[in-house]
Amino acid sequence: MPNFSRRLLVVAAVGLLALAGCSKGGGATNADDMTLGDPKAPIKITEYASASCTHCATFNNNVFPAVKAKYIDTGKVHYTFKEFLTPPVEVAAAAFLTARCAGKDKYFSVLDAVFHAQEEMFTTGDMRGILLRVAQSSGMTEQQFNACITDEAALKALNARVEKAAKEEKISATPTFMINGVKFKEGEATLAEFDAAIAAAEAKK
Repeated sequence: MPNFSRRLLVVAAVGLLALAGCSKGGGATNADDMTLGDPKAPIKITEYASASCTHCATFNNNVFPAVKAKYIDTGKVHYTFKEFLTPPVEVAAAAFLTARCAGKDKYFSVLDAVFHAQEEMFTTGDMRGILLRVAQSSGMTEQQFNACITDEAALKALNARVEKAAKEEKISATPTFMINGVKFKEGEATLAEFDAAIAAAEAKK
């Protein structure tokens, strides 16, 4: 575990630890973002989240499946996930790198597995072991996993995305949600809140 943390703390060295944590309270899609749904859908939802944020995990596990089924899978919403880093940043970074290394088609399933295993990671302290298990379940070998989470170019690219979100898009809390470019919620959002916000966005069309 110490070696795992040390290798990934290169991410923190460029100032990410100064960013707000997930307990505290833009949105244009680019080629580096992960998306779901029809790009031509009239409603665009953007979520800024961290793989190490407990509130993000709660939303992912308890609310997002309903949002996805009701709005994304039906073609009403195009969803964009933007990566952010909250402490412990080495865990969040490793999780995002692993999800990307698994491939775009597996990104969301890997991230979902990480969110579902988050409590186990924090309870046992076995961050690397559990991330490796998730990686292997997606088809990666341990050698591929080790290379993935120590890829300095990928770490720098991740850091650049997070810095842009913090500085240019004024993101300071996770999760943060935007609908059609307008921030509507910082912190966990309920399905009812999404229903109301999406209805309001539709009414403006």
